[in-house]
Amino acid sequence: MTPLRVAACQINPVVGDLDANASRITAAARDAAQSGAQVAVFGEMALTGYPVEDLLLRRSFAVDSRKAVDELARSLDAAGCGDLIVIVGFLDRDPDAPETSTNPTGGARNAAGVLHGGRLVARYDKHFLPNYGVFDEKRWFTPGDRLVVLDVDGVRLGLAICEDVWWPDGPVAGLGALGVDAVLCLNASPFEVGKPAQRREVVAARIAEAGAPIVYVNLVGGQDELVFDGDSFVFGLDGAPAMGPQFVEATQYTDIEPRGHARAATVEGWQVEEVPLPARPVDLVQIVTGWNELDDLAQTWAALVTGTRDYVHKVGGRTVGLGMSGGIDSALVAVIAADAVGADNVYGVGMPSKYSSDHSKDDAADQARRMGIHFRFEPIERMVESFVGQLHLTGLAEENIQARCRGMTLMSLSNLDGHLVLATGNKSELAVGYSTIYGDAVGAYAPIRDVEKSLVWKLARWRNEVAVERGETPPIPENSITKEPSAELRPGQKDSDSLPDYDVLDDILRRYVEQDQGVAEIAEAGYEPELIRKVARLVDRAEYKRRQYPLGPKITPKAFGRDRRMPITNRWHDPA
Repeated sequence: MTPLRVAACQINPVVGDLDANASRITAAARDAAQSGAQVAVFGEMALTGYPVEDLLLRRSFAVDSRKAVDELARSLDAAGCGDLIVIVGFLDRDPDAPETSTNPTGGARNAAGVLHGGRLVARYDKHFLPNYGVFDEKRWFTPGDRLVVLDVDGVRLGLAICEDVWWPDGPVAGLGALGVDAVLCLNASPFEVGKPAQRREVVAARIAEAGAPIVYVNLVGGQDELVFDGDSFVFGLDGAPAMGPQFVEATQYTDIEPRGHARAATVEGWQVEEVPLPARPVDLVQIVTGWNELDDLAQTWAALVTGTRDYVHKVGGRTVGLGMSGGIDSALVAVIAADAVGADNVYGVGMPSKYSSDHSKDDAADQARRMGIHFRFEPIERMVESFVGQLHLTGLAEENIQARCRGMTLMSLSNLDGHLVLATGNKSELAVGYSTIYGDAVGAYAPIRDVEKSLVWKLARWRNEVAVERGETPPIPENSITKEPSAELRPGQKDSDSLPDYDVLDDILRRYVEQDQGVAEIAEAGYEPELIRKVARLVDRAEYKRRQYPLGPKITPKAFGRDRRMPITNRWHDPA
């Protein structure tokens, strides 16, 4: 028996854009068919985009999603792909299911639809619903209770969706008992540093249960604070995954061999649906695929650029504006922005006060010249004097009014010229509250919101090195990287006046924020308890600021926002 060619189609959908997503699926399916594919698999909820969040509470959206599946099946048939078996993720919901206090979504399902011959011929519903971190699927969906096996001219394919492969003794084990030749897994797995390797470790464990290869198909692209990295792969029984590309749309092909091994007719605890389908006749021409995985810094950079680019474009923007102080944070954000939307679409603004040093102004202007972005100076000294004089501001109030004048300047230029403003604060600053609300915290998107300060420097050096390797001018002036950090809101001000060294601070923050360690646990790493308590107090007091800060791409295991939901009004503090 000849093998069955499966195409893993990695696409970048937009939440709610059903027509455009369907067109993208149809185009990718057509290309796959022309390359000899007999089955084309797309990511989790590729038709609706993911996550749809509380959109699914609107019955009209769920009805439109269900209609879109039928329309997609007809479109595929009209495009000459009717004999191609297309498996695509979508939102399903019974329009007649009652909405109750215990089931407000009316039985909504995170589903994989099997399209063939212009019709939806089968459906698999996700069984395990993640309810941690950024996921709230138990709020949204009803879990499935069926195993689905497609018998394509004797090649048996089992279906799974994302979280279903993360748990032992789940659907994948059941599919193994049913004797599948491969498992097709649809995914919407967001990126974070280290996640690609973790996925492959999990899938390797499931292969042992299934006794069959797993074709892992992920979404790609940015959706609000989530970034999907693609990284689709085929993991065979030999333990050697065939890697797909990261952060780009692409199609990967694999040929599934029928193995004809013993299989059970039923699996305890599961309903089983067997769906016989014909394989389209094709000549299996040689397809050469294969990509190398990016290293951690390259992956991180790609995630930041992808998240920024897709946020700007998916909300209908084209140009971005940001304040450029000559410091490392705004320098890094400027390069991310240029890589994301193009240098000619980036508008930098230098906004010096009377405390701004000449070298900072020079560094900002130098970077703009290096990058070829638009740049202008808009001094804020007279604005600040007006506020200070009328309100008699001193001390912290005088410092913060400088940041707020800068924020007003950026937002006014945004209103005038239509630029989408990027905030330039990093995760370390947000953690301890070193961002001025209604000042440097203004904007629509914050590209380095989840990037700790020590990583900011690493990324800056890495991006300059990449430029040198390409024969380009390094975009970030060396002085911006090497000078001591300062907000320059008063004479001689340095970050080190009130904060420990950033390597120390970031390690404490990592333990306190991302790992939920308490004072005693962090002290075991060698830090003074009083320093830990000081940092913890700063983090706790700044929660209200972070709630009002622009969203930005998540790259760590626990980002501020949906990942970490702390009360703002809170009188408990670690007594250790």
